[in-house]
Formats: sequence, structure tokens, C-alpha cells
Amino acid sequence: MRSFSKRYGLYMAWAVSLVAVGGSLFFSEVLRYEPCKLCWFQRIFMYPLVILLGMACYKNDRRLIPYILPLSIVGGMISLYHYSEQKIPGLAKLLPCTVGVPCNEDYINWLGFITIPLLALIAFILITCFLWLGRENGGESEEELD
Repeated sequence: MRSFSKRYGLYMAWAVSLVAVGGSLFFSEVLRYEPCKLCWFQRIFMYPLVILLGMACYKNDRRLIPYILPLSIVGGMISLYHYSEQKIPGLAKLLPCTVGVPCNEDYINWLGFITIPLLALIAFILITCFLWLGRENGGESEEELD
């Protein structure tokens, strides 16, 4: 399993970013859900991942991973805060969205807990894990991984 994630982690991270951006565009452009301020910040961190991970996959260049990981981690922290704001009523009063759609509004609420920020958080976590597992390990050769 370690060998698989080492070999294909970069590609799996790119696939997750493609699905996340596709879902984001589907919600806003097809279903006409207007993004709130925190959604825009999450998009700012997710959209470049498609391009950067695509370039890294095309060149099979794992040296980009240290530069991509911070985008994924910070985006995940924004998603975690956004999800917390939706599920903990007191947080919405601390830093309220004053322009546009309120950040604590749920467009979707599948099974009572799955919202758009949770989907973004899951995507950021998966991307981070795939990149972490797929990064180059100092001292380990390809033969040791197989």
C-alpha cells in the first residue's frame, strides 16, 4: 500500500482537486448557489491546486509538493472554520459575513451534517494526505518501496 500511495499519490491528489473544483463550479454555475466570503477564500486555495498538481503530474515532478502542501493545509483550515461556523451558532456572531450570503447558511445539508464546507474540508484533507504520502522520502529507494 505504501508503494501505491508513493507512486500515485500525486495523481490521486490531482483527481481530488479536479472533482472539488468541478463540484464548486456545479454548485455555483448550475445550481446557482451564490458563494459566501469564506467560500471564495476556499476557492482561492483550491483552484490553483488543479493547475499546480496538473503540472506536477505532467512532469512527474514531486519537487512541487512542498510548495503545494501549504495551499492545501491553509485551505483546509478555512474550511474547518467555515464548517464550525455553520454548526456552532455562536461562531457566526464573532466574525459575521456582512456582505452577500451569510457564511453560516447551509445550501445543502445531506444527512444532517454534510455541507459544502465539509465537502471542501474532506477534499483538502485528502489532497494533503495524498501529497504527504506521495512526497519523496529521503533515503528510501524505489526498490525498498516495492
